[in-house]
Amino acid sequence: MANKEDRFQGVDYFNIDDLLTEEHVLIRDSARQWVKQEVSPIIEKAYEDAKFPRQWIKGLGEIGAFGPYIPEQYGGPGLDQISYGLLMQELERGDSGLRSTASVQSSLVMYPIWQYGSQEQKMKYLPKLGTGEMIGCFGLTEPDHGSNPGGMVSSFKDAGDHVILNGAKMWISNAPFADIAVVWAKDESGRIHGLLVERGMKGFTTPTMHGKWSLRASDTGELVFDNVPVPKTNILPNKSGLGAPLGCLDSARYGISWGAIGAAMDCYDSALRYSKERIQFDRPIGGFQLQQKKLAEMVTEITKAQLMVYRLGQLKNEGKATTAQISMAKRNSVDMALKVSREARQIHGAMGITNEYPIMRHMMNLESVVTYEGTHDVHLLITGMDITGLNAFK
Repeated sequence: MANKEDRFQGVDYFNIDDLLTEEHVLIRDSARQWVKQEVSPIIEKAYEDAKFPRQWIKGLGEIGAFGPYIPEQYGGPGLDQISYGLLMQELERGDSGLRSTASVQSSLVMYPIWQYGSQEQKMKYLPKLGTGEMIGCFGLTEPDHGSNPGGMVSSFKDAGDHVILNGAKMWISNAPFADIAVVWAKDESGRIHGLLVERGMKGFTTPTMHGKWSLRASDTGELVFDNVPVPKTNILPNKSGLGAPLGCLDSARYGISWGAIGAAMDCYDSALRYSKERIQFDRPIGGFQLQQKKLAEMVTEITKAQLMVYRLGQLKNEGKATTAQISMAKRNSVDMALKVSREARQIHGAMGITNEYPIMRHMMNLESVVTYEGTHDVHLLITGMDITGLNAFK
């Protein structure tokens, strides 16, 4: 396998950098440099070996990728939502599995503890999660309940000063090595609550899932609860019901809407460079009309997505972004990135299927991203319900 130099420079056809603050650019460029130094040289090998390089965890903490918007009083950097988006963009430019690890830690573990947790829970967990000293995961999806999380069967019963948790979760990023799991389960009345389940609790296991052709450099597993005693002090007290985990998913989907653009940018950047270097019929293939059509459409779609997520970031900063707007952006960015990856593969010809270029890896990763945290079709129906007022899910 060739270890090619990472020559990525970014994609900014509409001078969107002019809209960013100096801090935004500094944060983005620091993450970009870290990815070039620490991720790019080993990502293809990690993907081939289906292993998440644990040495990345410390670096992710250092560049502020874990809970960027968590206030400083809880050990976070206290950054805005556009900073969070830019970080996710740069991480997914490196690899979707890398961004998944940071997304889960930030939006699905730290966010619910920050928003729904007690002061004691915040002080106990958030500072360590922010540095990567602790890694978390998020247990919502079950073997039989994916797009319909409200149908979950995981449940707990009162047992005095603790509860007894039973059930299983599936397709959980970070599960095999997570120190803590934010688990969603029903109480005896059927109400959904969040529980903080720690590694080492009796009856709690995290089997690794194998056989993935996508997100191979990300550890995925199950969460299995066999009469797990969980202290009542580990239940998130400030929000219950299905709206609680869905609020976390809003934050994570927002990050994905930026992240997928990073994958598209990497594919476009590689295809543009290859089109200038690959000679056929005595000239670079980038000089042929059909290749220019592909490249022009790629940069157009990337630019449209960039403008959408930038505006969404402004709305997030103002507390005005709606769930439906986030769904639209997540769906658009991932769909766009998938199309860009497929066109980029064609420009690279046969070389596009090799690990000398990042195209096929991004393409396979995006097949997971288009499904997780709301499928392509579900997000379409969320938009449909929002504009018509009619629910197509039932």
